[in-house]
Amino acid sequence: MIVMEKFVAECEDAVVKALAAMGAPSDLRLVKEFPETADLAIPCFTFAKPLKMAPAAIAEKIASEIKAPCGLIAGVTPLNGYLNFTVDTTALVTDLLTEVAEQGESFGKGKPTGVRVNVEHTSTNPTGPVHVGRARNPIIGDTLARCLRMRGHDVTTEYYVNDVGKQVVMMSWGVANVTPEEVQKEIEETEKADDRDKVDHRLVYNYRVATKKIHEVPEMEAEIASLLERFEAGDQEVIDYVKKVAETMLGGINETLAAMNVTLDRYTWESKFIANGAAKEIVAKLQNTPYSGKTEDGASYVDLKDFGIHGKNTKFTFTRSDGTTLYTTRDLAYHMDKFSRADRVIDVLGEDQKLGSQQLCSALQIMGVDRKPEALFYAFVSLPEGRMSTRKGVVVYLDDLIDEAVDRAYAEIQKRRSDLSEEQMQAIARAVGVGAVRYNIVRVGSDKQLVFKWEDALSFDGNSGPYLQYVHARACSILRKAGKFEPCTDGSKLTDEYEIKLAKALARFEAVLKDVDETKRVNMMPAYGHEVAAIFNQFYAAVPVLQASDAREARLTLVEATRVVLKNVLWCLGIESPEEM
Repeated sequence: MIVMEKFVAECEDAVVKALAAMGAPSDLRLVKEFPETADLAIPCFTFAKPLKMAPAAIAEKIASEIKAPCGLIAGVTPLNGYLNFTVDTTALVTDLLTEVAEQGESFGKGKPTGVRVNVEHTSTNPTGPVHVGRARNPIIGDTLARCLRMRGHDVTTEYYVNDVGKQVVMMSWGVANVTPEEVQKEIEETEKADDRDKVDHRLVYNYRVATKKIHEVPEMEAEIASLLERFEAGDQEVIDYVKKVAETMLGGINETLAAMNVTLDRYTWESKFIANGAAKEIVAKLQNTPYSGKTEDGASYVDLKDFGIHGKNTKFTFTRSDGTTLYTTRDLAYHMDKFSRADRVIDVLGEDQKLGSQQLCSALQIMGVDRKPEALFYAFVSLPEGRMSTRKGVVVYLDDLIDEAVDRAYAEIQKRRSDLSEEQMQAIARAVGVGAVRYNIVRVGSDKQLVFKWEDALSFDGNSGPYLQYVHARACSILRKAGKFEPCTDGSKLTDEYEIKLAKALARFEAVLKDVDETKRVNMMPAYGHEVAAIFNQFYAAVPVLQASDAREARLTLVEATRVVLKNVLWCLGIESPEEM
């Protein structure tokens, strides 16, 4: 634990003790803020009601109880209902430099916690490529998993493959029955048809023809229903073929994810819970509760009106009239499976899944399960009017976005670095392009709508992935020019305001990781990275590093600390950290 974490802990402890002396309840939650005017601020507004005092009076009272300087607390000042704390800067800088010198690339990484975390993300139906609207799911999920790994947790990322249900059965029917001539006709009738030679892009036309046919050929509806019944009855021939088609489509989806530096540790197939009887066990448990009922046509449901769900959504249906299970039933079985494997279960879901998630948690409660998943909802991505948003009849896929980003990054690299070889330019363009997409998608709070804009994503100067990569490369360049040096851990060597400001920002890395862990707000990581990069540029412009005299080694150690923190931030964001740009 570096000094900033120790400092925050000391401040919290001092405030808690002062509140206890004032007669406050022991469960009051402390809010921490990091404003520019103080190293730590704790607002007192939530203490006003239980203490029956004005926030400003509370802040003054607590400040008078804390005898600063003490420990790492250099001072505390009450201001407009806030407690503003300042840290012992020499101790902070010394501790930071020492940890960087001792830990190297591992600086900021937590020790193994033993906490098993399951992060399920992406899980898109294997009936077509990942489209831009859902691009946030794999990027948010992968970023969260990386941050939790950096914290020291044992993280498993997981894709729940929907190989059951009407859509995937129709996809399989389309692959088996739609002729090449029908596929070609569909392509010709689609304006600006997708001609990418990638399996998930090619086979989606089979699916489109099949969905059109089901409206035109009444017998096909019965055929699809029959396939579904055979699947649920355990017909191995149907199960194997549907899974084979789903695996084929999943291969294409995984190519897209790999291009975005997203990998998954585990794939769980929905059909597993039919084959092993887990879905039927869920049905039996729900039917044996007082909330269970049947519709007129014989479908089974549980009534959720006593669990905060109202209106037409109170009936949570878990079997069809013929007794076959639904996605909702198998999803309950899936979560029971995940609970057996993990201490924390996190579901990354689109905002359109909020009701379904609430219903699932209510059904778990009805079953007597005392656990529920942590849901991380995201709003969808949209594109402004322009080249990639006017393709009638064809959605914009994540593959399109990646290619466009790499092409634009390559053009920018060509303008800036004509001295590089073609191979170097291509490699940097891919790193920058993919980084630009990932950063721009994750930098906005997941609950907020995001309009993807190229001028924001590919900026080398603003709040963007390329900017972080560029500053990391600048730190690498300084260290290359410096050559070998002896790390300095004497904090008294760094007294300039820009040195101290940078040291304080770097020392907050662990605190930011902790906040992401507790809140799942992954947008805090790019915001922190941008803050470090901007402060480093101020530091580099304000003080000499290579030409410094007594402070040279200390400043180079600070540059090395910046390089390591930016590299680890970029890793958390799934972005490459090139040493040259």
